[in-house]
Amino acid sequence: MQRRDFLQTAGAAATWTALSRSRVLGANNRLNVGLIGCGGRGSLDARLMRGHLDDLKALAPDGFTNGQPDPRLTGEPRGVEIAALCDVDQRRIDKALTWAPNARSFSDFRKLLDSKDVDAVILATPDHWHGSIAILACDAGKDMYIEKPVMYSLREARFIRDAVRRNKRIVQIGTQHRSAEHIAEAAKIVQSGQIGPVYFVRVWNYRNQGNAAPSADAPVPAGMNWDFWVGPAPGVPFNPDRLFYRNFMDYTNGVISDYGMHRFDSVHQIMGVDTPLTVASAWTRFRTGKVQGDLPDVHQATYEYPGFVLSYECNIVNSHGLGGRTPGMRYYGATGLNDRPHGMAFYGTEGALYVDRIGMEFYPEETGKASPTRPEAFHKNEAEPTALHTKNFVDFVRARKEPFANIDAGCRSTVIPLIGNIAAKTGQKLKWDAASESFTGSQEANALLFREYRKPWDLVRFG
Repeated sequence: MQRRDFLQTAGAAATWTALSRSRVLGANNRLNVGLIGCGGRGSLDARLMRGHLDDLKALAPDGFTNGQPDPRLTGEPRGVEIAALCDVDQRRIDKALTWAPNARSFSDFRKLLDSKDVDAVILATPDHWHGSIAILACDAGKDMYIEKPVMYSLREARFIRDAVRRNKRIVQIGTQHRSAEHIAEAAKIVQSGQIGPVYFVRVWNYRNQGNAAPSADAPVPAGMNWDFWVGPAPGVPFNPDRLFYRNFMDYTNGVISDYGMHRFDSVHQIMGVDTPLTVASAWTRFRTGKVQGDLPDVHQATYEYPGFVLSYECNIVNSHGLGGRTPGMRYYGATGLNDRPHGMAFYGTEGALYVDRIGMEFYPEETGKASPTRPEAFHKNEAEPTALHTKNFVDFVRARKEPFANIDAGCRSTVIPLIGNIAAKTGQKLKWDAASESFTGSQEANALLFREYRKPWDLVRFG
């Protein structure tokens, strides 16, 4: 996508939020939604800020969330029904039923997809299940909200996109930054040249994962189908640590995929490009066997895009990230007075624009002549966009319109962490061919485009 095209897209994204109600067709009709995956992002866990049940409840007829009206959704159309819940762990279904007592419950997502009274589904399973469920949901005629990342393996992307298109489904990816007005504003600032040419972009994810020792394998809890949970991933004995799947590379692609993908998607939106030319990467697990999980403790990846270089940093033993703060600003994910764990920085010749999920700030360049187009220093915050992103999904489904967080943008953003991981595994600087979705000149890297599914959970063919 060219910069001029993306400017139009960014503008549309910014105006949809304000105009959605007037554009929705049949907004008073009830939309029956099924939730596949009732733990993690699908839950009401307070540690997650918001879960999908919370967001759906805010759009239900009573319009309440956590027992109180959500002021950000005041006056918005209601009529969303949480019609079905699915999880392989009965404990999670029981908890979800306390918030959606009229929903039917399923332990097998295929039976939920067979339900004719479910119009759309929210896919909130661990990442390794996304490809199969996404394709089968589209083939079942369901519109879908897919939690990011879109896929676990690169080869899955083409088959997921094909399923969306042949079934004419409305599919939105859980890249909530696409519903944040300040991200669209940042795109206009950068692409209009107000901060000068941007030749370097930095993305960082820092968090202190802690030092909890690994747990021993244990009996499978009553009411849980562990073999189904593991599904297409390699078979392993039950271990309670693995239920926090984002600490294990069998089920996720690490922090670069979990947290990084949001920011890669925003870099694409803000810079007006979506495909890197090359990638080089390095990672290390220093604490193997000492703490839970197997994620790299440190990961650095460098991507060459047309016209600029993107540097990605991950550190899971420290939460400070980029130093410095602006008085009065709030920072996404911060837990103390000084940490700044997540963000993006766009370094233009006229100054530096720092952006995260809930705000942005600009620091003018302090040397050289002043530019008449350069903004003055500023900072701003806005509300966390997750609830609005869920509402936008409902609006797009009702209007039968393509979401701005669509399947193509989601797949392109998921590519970035996956090729970064493959570069780290091979130790090679790799050339990426977006047209064929493969690497040029590296059989070793191309052999890592897909992980074969474990039988009998190879429910969909990829190849």
